[in-house]
Amino acid sequence: LSPKLPKPQLGDPRDLGALRMQPAQEDVLTVSQTLDKLLTRDTVQVELIPEKKGLFLKHVEYQVTSQRYKISVYRRYSDFDVFHEVLLQRFAYRVVPALPPKRMLKGVLTNVSEREFIEGRRRALCRFINLVARHPFFSEDELVKTFLTFNGSDVQTKLRDHYKKTGDEFMTNRIATLAKEYLPADIQAQFSTSREMIRNIHNSFQKLRDRAEKMAERSKENATDLLMFGRELSTLGSDASSLPSLASSQSSWGTLRRALKSLSVEFAVLSDKAAQQGRREEDDVVEKLNLFLDLLQSYRDLCERHEKGVLHEHQRALHKYGMMKRQMMSATVQPKEQASVEQLESRIIQQENAIQTMELRNYFSLFCLHQETQLIFAYLPITSHILGAFVNSQVQGHREVRPADVRRLQSGPDWRLITLSFFPDGRVYSHL
Repeated sequence: LSPKLPKPQLGDPRDLGALRMQPAQEDVLTVSQTLDKLLTRDTVQVELIPEKKGLFLKHVEYQVTSQRYKISVYRRYSDFDVFHEVLLQRFAYRVVPALPPKRMLKGVLTNVSEREFIEGRRRALCRFINLVARHPFFSEDELVKTFLTFNGSDVQTKLRDHYKKTGDEFMTNRIATLAKEYLPADIQAQFSTSREMIRNIHNSFQKLRDRAEKMAERSKENATDLLMFGRELSTLGSDASSLPSLASSQSSWGTLRRALKSLSVEFAVLSDKAAQQGRREEDDVVEKLNLFLDLLQSYRDLCERHEKGVLHEHQRALHKYGMMKRQMMSATVQPKEQASVEQLESRIIQQENAIQTMELRNYFSLFCLHQETQLIFAYLPITSHILGAFVNSQVQGHREVRPADVRRLQSGPDWRLITLSFFPDGRVYSHL
């Protein structure tokens, strides 16, 4: 007889359910963005269209061109204003950059400063729309696509209608009511630490921007001074009046005049190089610092909205709820009409629902703040790009205008060589 084989123990088949592969929990709190990803999401150009004269009022238009959508649309400042208003309503818990002011006081601006104001506003609008178009949540929203692509004349109505249909982000985000479950236990401590760090970074880079602005302004002023200096030399050299007889036999002024006119060309070249230096400092350094500062300021504004908006409304709702409860207790002690008691009970239930909604919004606001803080830190490496551009700008400026640039003027047999050395700061040294 063959030996009896052991009987396998299979166990309860229901236990196999525990062995099934469990799906990994979705990490919805983390924003996986790098600076390169953010910058390549879109690039939007905002160009000024020459002033159009209406029948009664004049207005300025901008040509807005999105690299992502490969389309150009025309927008007025009021279109930007409505877009900003609706965007802030829809994404109240996100970093929404501020708009530049529409105008300055009439009569204060001269013609030159008014042009500067309009150009400054164009640059600020360009920074605003680029920060919005590169935001990982804004960029996929229909509001942004409408602003960048809609070619009709009623874009403001289109934007407002879209918001009325969709509501704010809390109403459309699938995890809005579950935000509390995803928040870390120390969310308040993390928020406080990050907020303080970003505040210090913002303050320091404001000072750096102010210095960079002064340097760019000095370069432009230097360009103007060099150009005017050269023009004066040209005026001297172009003087064709004849020398008086008592000086004509021994004076070499006629020869020197021709040399001065030739030298004026060199000052024009120096002026052009100084102007280029100013543009590099303004476009590659100051403007990018302004974009970074706009982002940091919008984060600080968001923190204030969270504290003064959601938290304040929640506390006010709780206070109102407490007053209702006291009224209800008073009504139960003192006999009142049944209808008024039922009405008070209904109001208490409504207030309880409102408080519950506010609590959910508060957690969602913290959830968004956590994501927006990650976005700010993703942008921080841009500072190394900006400072690198600043160093390169200074090095290039010194290479273009250096002490080795020497010009010699020979005025005649009775004059020694005049050597002029041009330095990067625009100073000119004469050695006889």
